[in-house]
Amino acid sequence: MHFTYCPHCGTKLIEKEIGDEGMIPYCDQCKIPLWDMFTTSIIAAVVNEEREVALLRQNYVSTANYVCVAGIMKLGESAEATVIREVKEEIGQDVENLEFIQSYPYPKREMLMLGYKANVKKKEFQLSGEVDAVEWVKFEEALSKLREGSIAWQLVRTVIESSDSN
Repeated sequence: MHFTYCPHCGTKLIEKEIGDEGMIPYCDQCKIPLWDMFTTSIIAAVVNEEREVALLRQNYVSTANYVCVAGIMKLGESAEATVIREVKEEIGQDVENLEFIQSYPYPKREMLMLGYKANVKKKEFQLSGEVDAVEWVKFEEALSKLREGSIAWQLVRTVIESSDSN
């Protein structure tokens, strides 16, 4: 989100040089800089002991491609707690171990996605209303079901490659 007006007082912002940051939107009334903001979210490659990853269909995201579990962090919630909550809410799996993989800027949606590998013990899926379908997919087949180059594809590729090197 790029600010044009101060969210505190409504004054139109000016551009002001702020240290090494360069020209930043600034409220001359409140005397504060207002950096561009983004939403922080998680994306998780949910994997089980059989070298399978849970891939979802969410028609509001894409009717053509599979995706990984993802969700927005709530105020006051850690990224790890968000992964555990989203995996349980979306597909009914209990996370046993979490590993941070990397962060992924997603400028199109003004998001920063924090990527995790979430290990679970395979059990029956329990789907939330926002998930149309989910299936366990063998590592060897997973990348072909994701849109090449997408954040989910990058995350799953990294998880597969790191498990192959162990």
